[in-house]
Amino acid sequence: MSFSSFAEFLAMGTHGVYVWSAYGISLTVLALNVALPVLARRRYLQDEARRMRREKSK
Repeated sequence: MSFSSFAEFLAMGTHGVYVWSAYGISLTVLALNVALPVLARRRYLQDEARRMRREKSK
């Protein structure tokens, strides 16, 4: 399928809203699959460091 203009490409015929929203949702899910574990690991390491400091001071 070829498009004669960039506007036609974005519109994808009449399916542009569906196509681009599907890409957007997929990209969001992929980004969350990367970001959430990184943030959870950082939080875990901070909690463990805090716990070790508490135990060391006893």
